Amino acid sequence: MAYFSRFLVLLFLLTSLSPLCSSNPFQDSFHQCLSANTDSLTQLTDIFFTPNTTAFTPLLNSTAQNLRCIAPYAAKPELILTPLHESHIQTAVICAKKLGIQLRFRSGGHDYEGISYTSVMDLPYVVVDLAKLRGIDVDVEDGSVWVQAGATVGELYYRVAEKSKTHGIPAGLCTSLGVGGHITGGAYGSMMRKYGLGADNALDAKIIDANGRLLDRKAMGEDVFWAIRGGGGGSFGVIVSWKLKLVPVPETVTVFNVQKTLEQGATNILYKWQQVAPQLDENLFIRVIIQNSNIPNTTQRTIATTYNALFLGDVNTLQDIMKESFPELGLTKADCFEMSWLESVLFIAGYPKTVPTAVLLAGKPAFLNYFKAKSDFVTKPIPEEGLEGIWKRYAEEESPLMIWNPYGGMMAKIPESSIPFPHRNGTLFKIQYVNTWMSPDKEVMNKHVDWIRKLHNYMTQYVSMFPRQAYVNYRDLDLGMNDKNGDDTSFVKASAWGTKYFKDNFNRLVKVKTEFDPDDFFKHEQSIPVLPLKRKVQKSKHVKKDNGKKCKKDKKGRKVIHH
Repeated sequence: MAYFSRFLVLLFLLTSLSPLCSSNPFQDSFHQCLSANTDSLTQLTDIFFTPNTTAFTPLLNSTAQNLRCIAPYAAKPELILTPLHESHIQTAVICAKKLGIQLRFRSGGHDYEGISYTSVMDLPYVVVDLAKLRGIDVDVEDGSVWVQAGATVGELYYRVAEKSKTHGIPAGLCTSLGVGGHITGGAYGSMMRKYGLGADNALDAKIIDANGRLLDRKAMGEDVFWAIRGGGGGSFGVIVSWKLKLVPVPETVTVFNVQKTLEQGATNILYKWQQVAPQLDENLFIRVIIQNSNIPNTTQRTIATTYNALFLGDVNTLQDIMKESFPELGLTKADCFEMSWLESVLFIAGYPKTVPTAVLLAGKPAFLNYFKAKSDFVTKPIPEEGLEGIWKRYAEEESPLMIWNPYGGMMAKIPESSIPFPHRNGTLFKIQYVNTWMSPDKEVMNKHVDWIRKLHNYMTQYVSMFPRQAYVNYRDLDLGMNDKNGDDTSFVKASAWGTKYFKDNFNRLVKVKTEFDPDDFFKHEQSIPVLPLKRKVQKSKHVKKDNGKKCKKDKKGRKVIHH
């Protein structure tokens, strides 16, 4: 009788879910596999969304940071899964591998090409949205914090500050970044010159591999732990959570914004900044935001350079440093504001000083637009005539943006091979290029994308060479991509972008990938490839190992996964 009752319950649940998947064999197969491998079947109604459900489009768009990637012409997933527990992700991976389904994993939706929720490959795919996994456990005594992948860096900063006013996390400037994917690319921020990247300060992680196993640092091994800290997301497994180091911050920090236009000598000042910013006190981070600006009371436009800064100290000490090292900026005490480190997070992100810090808990960006971005690393100052060439090209476009982030300090002390992120000693600053627009029209998109490509081409003569380096968290598919048909990734083809993102570390990433994911289950447009000559051998070993000690079946015939 008990068996008959369970059968009726299962029949009822599958019947109630039939509108979600009956019209599509792809969805039907995936749903049936999830049902067979999930203990809590009642939760499937809350985590399984197909295009014919009303919640699908709002959910897909909910954390999409680049409107270009959810435009009508962008590919959409066959379904979205929003796991409530780690076990849901494990089951999704097991089922996807069994059925040959491609998975995309989204924590914050900030991938610049949207590959965590869209695709330019031909294969149908499922999005696993981690937004409901956002737990944060701060341990001040241990000097660390465990944070789940779906939490934003803004939430993380807020919860750390809640526990301690003298601790912080050296990670991103944009407060709506999802922690899971952010750390996988390196994770730079306003304390990078003092403490390095977020990935430099990662102590442990939990990852789900291609066999559905949940592994911590010890279980995954040091090679894999090395690879996931800066080797880019989506190549090795599903990051479920990170353990990050808390770093000391003063109770009071100082910030400033100082704007200089061309009429105020912006070109000369920016040339000087290139020489001094990497050499400044490591407690001082001064980035430059470069935009078009209207000249007051005229119809003319100019270039505005805004010096946006954080100093881990008081205003008087900052004034002394600036007078000695960078007097050309003309910083005054009136330009500076003392505040808590948490308040400085909002200031650097561009929020007005009147906005309360609780806004960080919303986990949403301040604005959305359509955009295309690129990146560069600079190893010698760009001469003034080179800057003037940039201004000339700015005059041809509507809303161009460049952000120059200084290196030096701790970034110059950490070896290139410490983690996959290689842009260290010898780098003066990083350039982020962004071009934005507000129309979904494809012709409009092509116009603006063409402009940024031309600017990037012009900059070739002034930036790093052999390779021309790029930042993986500013993903750029113009650098190349894997085959659209989803065939095996190519080492030769992947080297085109892999050496730009990772330099010599790319070769080690490929070796780790070949050992850890020999079937190349985790792949996307710019994923790390496996070595083709070793793949069949590794696959054979992998299957034997998996069929041995790792998986057993319970009395009901379901897989039991051992961690």
